[in-house]
Amino acid sequence: MAMPLRQTIRVATYLFEQKMIKRRDKFPLIVELEPLFACNLKCEGCGKIQHPAGVLKQRMPVAQAVGAVLESGAPMVSIAGGEPLMHPQIDEIARQLVARKKYVFLCTNAMLLRKKMHLFKPSPYFAFAVHIDGLRERHDESVAKEGVFDEAVEAIKEAKRRGFRVTTNSTFFNTDTPQTVIDVLDFLNDELEVDEMMISPAYAYEKAPDQEHFLGVEQTRELFRKAFAGGNRRRWRLNHSPLFLDFLEGKTDFPCTAWGIPNYSLFGWQRPCYLMSDGYVPTYRQLVEETDWDSYGRGKDPRCDNCMAHCGYEPTAVLATMGSLKESLRAARETAAGSHG
Repeated sequence: MAMPLRQTIRVATYLFEQKMIKRRDKFPLIVELEPLFACNLKCEGCGKIQHPAGVLKQRMPVAQAVGAVLESGAPMVSIAGGEPLMHPQIDEIARQLVARKKYVFLCTNAMLLRKKMHLFKPSPYFAFAVHIDGLRERHDESVAKEGVFDEAVEAIKEAKRRGFRVTTNSTFFNTDTPQTVIDVLDFLNDELEVDEMMISPAYAYEKAPDQEHFLGVEQTRELFRKAFAGGNRRRWRLNHSPLFLDFLEGKTDFPCTAWGIPNYSLFGWQRPCYLMSDGYVPTYRQLVEETDWDSYGRGKDPRCDNCMAHCGYEPTAVLATMGSLKESLRAARETAAGSHG
């Protein structure tokens, strides 16, 4: 885990306040904010652009976007979509959140990044999160367009030159092997030297055009168990808690806590998570109080049976870490090791 020390302390303090002082059972760790659904790519594993044309033209007002995050109280925000850089006021949304000392990750396919980079300022509270699913051929195939990988690499290099924090997000499918996982993470970690990397097994949610290449639970565990072997897991600057990586390998299991990484979009707060759409509510409090959380998760809802997604299980892992001195010390050691890797 390679989260900067300042951010680690901020998140740990927030979690302590929620659990021990305010005695809350459910609270957000990071909000996934989707201020638009439109995108300039047609990735096979994404269902966001399946919305009607009228919806794809909509853009969330700045006040609404910022207000939702503030209402939730979460210390971190992942701005996704669609492609956020297509939003004409995306820089203002990010600026206002950073001004309130929210940790902002702007997720992007990087096709517009070099053109729009001048709109943003480097900050300890801000990072570009570039989506990279593999090396050149594999990534371009996943996004259904040639040249995207090369543009993303050049944009990452330029962002690093300008002093921005740059993270990556990689989704792996059943067409991946331990070696393809190793190849792309080695490249991101050692050659591009990005600050942090996030990884996720693909989950077959309903709107995705390609339903054939998503991973099942046992496939996921085998893939990551082999990819993490030989010291790779400790060497890579992975932006995950050690317990979540244990979970991916099958060393431990957790219940889903989707309320920890809620999704807010043009439609409101999505129930129960961004991968499943069982309705929307206008406030985070309604999402928490009016959702039957016990009915979701593996073994409870068949739609959840193959899900090991970050949005459902990383919050559980983080809370389990905070509740154990042993795991907290382990996370601190791996954070220190990753920061010097």
